[in-house]
Amino acid sequence: MRYIQIFFLTIFLLSNCSLNSTQKRVTESKNVSSDSESSLSIDEYSIIQPGLPGQESKRIDALMATNIAGASFVKADVDFLQGMIVHHRQAILMSEFAENRTNNKSILDLADRIESSQDDEIDFMENWLLDRGQLIESSMSGHMAEKGDHSEQHLNMAGMASPSELKELEESESTSFDKLFLKLMINHHDGALEMVKTLKKFPGNSYDPNLDEFVSELINDQAIEIERMNAILVSLSEDPRSNLKAGLFDAEESILNMKLVKSLKKPAGFFDPNNPKGKGIEKKQAKEEESKEKTTEAKSRSLRWPILSFANTDMAFRDNILIAGSYHGFNIYEIQKQGIPELISSVVCPGGQGDVSIVGDILIMSVEQTRSRLDCGLDGISKEASPDRFRGLRIFDISNIRKPKQVGVVQTCRGSHTHSVVSGPESDGKIIVYNSGTASVRDEEELESCIGNIPGDKRTALFRIDVIEIPISDPSKARIVKSPAVFADEKTGALGGLWEGGDHGDNTQQTRRTDQCHDITVFPTRKIAAGACSGNGILFDISDPYNPERIDVVTDVGFAYWHSATFNNDGTKVVFTDEWGGGGRARCRAWDPLDWGANAIYDIVDNKLIFKSHYKMPAPQLETENCVAHNGSLIPIPGRDIFVQAWYQGGISIMDFTDSSNPIEIAYFDRGPIDDEILITGGYWSAYYYDGFIYGTEMTRGLDVFELTASDYLSENDLKLAKEAYPLVGPNVFNPQQQIPLGWSAGN
Repeated sequence: MRYIQIFFLTIFLLSNCSLNSTQKRVTESKNVSSDSESSLSIDEYSIIQPGLPGQESKRIDALMATNIAGASFVKADVDFLQGMIVHHRQAILMSEFAENRTNNKSILDLADRIESSQDDEIDFMENWLLDRGQLIESSMSGHMAEKGDHSEQHLNMAGMASPSELKELEESESTSFDKLFLKLMINHHDGALEMVKTLKKFPGNSYDPNLDEFVSELINDQAIEIERMNAILVSLSEDPRSNLKAGLFDAEESILNMKLVKSLKKPAGFFDPNNPKGKGIEKKQAKEEESKEKTTEAKSRSLRWPILSFANTDMAFRDNILIAGSYHGFNIYEIQKQGIPELISSVVCPGGQGDVSIVGDILIMSVEQTRSRLDCGLDGISKEASPDRFRGLRIFDISNIRKPKQVGVVQTCRGSHTHSVVSGPESDGKIIVYNSGTASVRDEEELESCIGNIPGDKRTALFRIDVIEIPISDPSKARIVKSPAVFADEKTGALGGLWEGGDHGDNTQQTRRTDQCHDITVFPTRKIAAGACSGNGILFDISDPYNPERIDVVTDVGFAYWHSATFNNDGTKVVFTDEWGGGGRARCRAWDPLDWGANAIYDIVDNKLIFKSHYKMPAPQLETENCVAHNGSLIPIPGRDIFVQAWYQGGISIMDFTDSSNPIEIAYFDRGPIDDEILITGGYWSAYYYDGFIYGTEMTRGLDVFELTASDYLSENDLKLAKEAYPLVGPNVFNPQQQIPLGWSAGN
């Protein structure tokens, strides 16, 4: 507060000096006229600067008026630098602890580098402030520096370590010091980046070229340092999945309580033989950018990635048939002895996502990308409205699995990211499907009645799901029959009645607006569905499948994007996932929060979702590994809730959530990253248990088959019972967003 008072006193004195100077010049200029009619003498008009509401205005001279208009800095710049000086001094303080508390050369080198670089940056910041007559925050000097600056004002800055954390760091030694130092310093550096984000919100920030360059270098240097620290922290992990050697088909592997039965590479036509990794090519860069050190993320984003994507996606099963979706189409396999799939046919039909479901001899496929065509062609579609563009549900006849045939399509306003088979075929011969479109709304010129975000227009395709009917006898007549506004406010009817987008406060996730569902998992026999709907988790009553009704809604401050949902076999629990980073980012780093990009486990009590716990794959991963919670399924063991789950390049993790409040990992498999320098999106899209085996679609590498082994967590009898489980209703089918209760023979 003292510094603030001094600051305003200084401003007041400077203003008075300027005013006196102005008054003198006004007196001296009396009776001086100009030859130009447009140039008035200073005594013919006044330049006024109003004060705060209720305060008197003051007269200023032309020079001051010009300086105000053309100021090279704003108050936000000053606040930022004053705070950053304090912030840097705490980093130096923590670095000074290292010399006497560790022998780890990596840590000692890191601490020296932080001390040196941040000392230099403090010099720049102090000189910049002094040159502009601004105060320098000095409360970290002397005694306060020794104590780490305990003032509430400074502790509230992003990333600042608390007094108790500093004390713990000062008293720790060896590996304990190394781990704590890295965690605190990563958080500290990340806090600096948050402070930059806050600065960038103010108009006119960093206008001064020197300050702009400083801020840009600060962003890059802090991000690079975070990467280095994460790599060191991963190296200190005792988990064998950490620091696995990179490679496409020769990556190092780690496995626990399961065995790898078979790995199948992608079929011909579903990868580029000249670029099997799907690696991007380097763009021509400016000379100053060529020598500049970049983060893994920046290097990865600077590449130009292939137009065609061959990434494997979701799977569906029927009897001994496995169909693996892809951004490029789908592949049909017959499951042979020992669970090993044999390729039967490949269908090339690009369009993005490519999630699949099977109903009898009907295959349903989701399509969302704007480049997809009605005819499954490869030549793309222009940006303009086109009758040839396709976004929605494709329907195939797979009665002949060697030669599938497209027999119907349903065009939708927002495409189809995923879909859910709700029921069917019913007695009337119809299949009911929920469609989840997550893309932008199509142009009305291309598809009638597609209205975007027009204020007050209730015809909008936002805030809705699609209910689709598919007649078995004639799939070409499939159509949207309803588009219920499932997110509307129950009292006002406003369409956007749920999460409006944004964060939940300090240190919470930025979450997207709830105007669509990514996944809707239906449990038809229980007449309920769980919607993972961008900003909310939702429990639906689907007693009337044409009119789903919300019965409960939840949020999670750590969730960035509600992605998928899985019920337990009794329908009394649900596991939601958070796809923080969209699946293409490293989100299982050593310093990432364990409740971000994780699972959230809820009990269902009296039709209410009751939060119980979070679970995240526990092995820290590198910046070169995209990792976040993704698709999984139950492993059917009586009296147990076991969940096998894909984590992209975090591998496969098997979680026991029988105790909803205390989920534990009981088995896993992981490979090293695809590349050791850049992040190439890959890893497991889905991991599902089916007829005694776990199948994982590896986005880049292919298809893997696993079998569980007996352990302290699962006995031989448990594994036997899992293999014997069968659907209590309907045929032997597994579809991703549809759950059928499983049972066991009498006596088990």
